[in-house]
Amino acid sequence: MECAVLSDPRNAAKIVRLHFHDCFVQDDTITLQGEKSATPNVDSLKGFEIIDSIKNKVESDCPGVVSCADILAIAARDSTVLVGGPDWEMYLGRKDSKTASYELANSNLPVPSEGILPIITKFLYQGLSVTDMVALSGSHTIGVARCQNYRARIYGDYTASESYLNDLRASCPAAGGDDDTVAPMDNVTPNLFDNSYYQILLRGEGLLNSDQEMYSSFLGVQTKQLVLQYAHDPLAFFHQFAQSMVAMGNITNAVDGGEVRRSCRFVNT
Repeated sequence: MECAVLSDPRNAAKIVRLHFHDCFVQDDTITLQGEKSATPNVDSLKGFEIIDSIKNKVESDCPGVVSCADILAIAARDSTVLVGGPDWEMYLGRKDSKTASYELANSNLPVPSEGILPIITKFLYQGLSVTDMVALSGSHTIGVARCQNYRARIYGDYTASESYLNDLRASCPAAGGDDDTVAPMDNVTPNLFDNSYYQILLRGEGLLNSDQEMYSSFLGVQTKQLVLQYAHDPLAFFHQFAQSMVAMGNITNAVDGGEVRRSCRFVNT
C-alpha cells in the first residue's frame, strides 16, 4: 500500500472506497451476476488490481489462509494512515462470500443524489448509527467524485466562490460533457486525510448533495451537530472514524459459510 500511495495518492481513497462498498466479491460469470455492475459501483470503484497484487503476494507465502475480505480491511486501514489519518486495531478472521447480490448492491448502498433520511435508514439497516454515518462520510476528505454525480448540484443552488464554481462548470458542462470527469470532494487538501471536509460543509460547498445534506437539511438536527463538532475538533473526528471503521468492518460475516478465496475475483472451484 505504501508503494501504491506513493505512486498515486488517490489510490488511498480508492481502497477505502472499496472497503466501504465491500464490493470485492467477484466478477460476472456465466452463472452469476456480480456486484461491480450495480449502479452505485459501475464506473465508480477502482483499485481492484492493487488488492490482486497484495493477494498474490500473500498467497505465495501463506496460501489459503488470509481472506480477501481481511486484506481489503487491512489495506483500507493502512491507506488511511498513509495519507495522514488515524490508525486502529484490526479484528481478523473474515471469510469471503461464495455468492454476490447485484440487487442488494443496488438497494443497500447510498447514492450521491439521496436525501439524508434514506441514507440514515441504510446505515441503520446495517447496524451503524447516525454518528457512524457522519464519521464514515469524512472519508470523502480524500478521493474524487464523477461529474455525473455532482452536475445537478453545481447548476442548482450551490454555494461556492465564483472562481471555484467556474472551474467546476468548465470541466463538467451542463450538457454534452464527459460524465467521468472528476473533481475532489475536498478541494482544500484533497490528498490529506483531515477534517477540512467538514469545514467545507459549513460553507455550503459540499460537492455531493448527500454530503451537504448532513449539515444543511432541516431534518439533520443530529448530523448538523456532529458536522460542527468534527469541523472544529479533528481529534474527535479521528477517534470516531477509527471506531466506526471497526464497526463497519464487523457488520457481518459470510452467511454462506464463506471461504478463503485463491483469487479475489472469483469463488473457488
